[in-house]
Amino acid sequence: MADKVAIAHKWICRGYKVTQVVRIVGISRSCYYYHIKYRRQRVNFGGRPIPGYSSDRRGHRISDEQIKEWLCEAIEGDCYNYGYIKLTAWLRKQYRLTINEKKVYRLCKELGLLKPQRRLKRNHHPRRLAKKREVTAPNQLWEIDVKYGYIAGEDRFLFIMSIIDVCDRMIIDYHTGLSCTGRDAAYILTQAFNKRSPEGELTVRTDNGPQFISMAFEMACEKLSVKHERIPNSSPNSNAHIESFHSILEEDCLRLHEFESFAEAYQVITEFMNYCNEVRLHSSIGYRPPLEYHNEIMSKPENVLKISA
Repeated sequence: MADKVAIAHKWICRGYKVTQVVRIVGISRSCYYYHIKYRRQRVNFGGRPIPGYSSDRRGHRISDEQIKEWLCEAIEGDCYNYGYIKLTAWLRKQYRLTINEKKVYRLCKELGLLKPQRRLKRNHHPRRLAKKREVTAPNQLWEIDVKYGYIAGEDRFLFIMSIIDVCDRMIIDYHTGLSCTGRDAAYILTQAFNKRSPEGELTVRTDNGPQFISMAFEMACEKLSVKHERIPNSSPNSNAHIESFHSILEEDCLRLHEFESFAEAYQVITEFMNYCNEVRLHSSIGYRPPLEYHNEIMSKPENVLKISA
């Protein structure tokens, strides 16, 4: 009864009506008021008090002081390198105690036996914000982003992560899969780098997705000597070229097909990527396919169209 009164009192103190609360809890209003007025000292509204003991599997009470002695003996003996979680398991095994980790933590804290907490390893790669620049040649600025597609026949999503060269608008490499991790981003960046073998300073621009803030991707950028910059939050226009391509991918490919399987989606997307690079005319580079424009400016750099990005 005292527990029900305590629960009812907690919700009534939050502003709920007495009539509704006592009906839900299952006590009468008179019973509630009786406990509050005459037996308040018996009702513990602040939580269960610390009992000062634990029980073993036979039901015998073991005082907290005895448990503390066992903990000290364990630390001085073979358990010197144990944390409170292992000490809990040790007490359960050695003395057959029914005890939880929270209590062992509290007792270890009172005795000063807690091991220093491990510090999380921070990502030491600085965040570089994207800034306006003028692109005058291929392999100066690449943009990467992730697009989602849907496989109706399997009722699940797929991921398409693409790398575009801002200068020639070629999709250098891409990843199509049922998952998309930092390792996948690092892999396609490495593949794209090996395809192009850029000689000058290369910058890769991404948003703040989990793939691009991962340690795997940052380490790949560091290994390849690639500068990684991230756009500010809620500013997709800073990554406009890859966003534009993904809108084309949505309108001209994903929306026109109802995929029955991942294999079908993979084949269609692969064909569309090749079509965009080799056939589809791109207005911003003089109504030419990206591959044709890339070959032209690599042989005649003076024909490049300067782009502000």
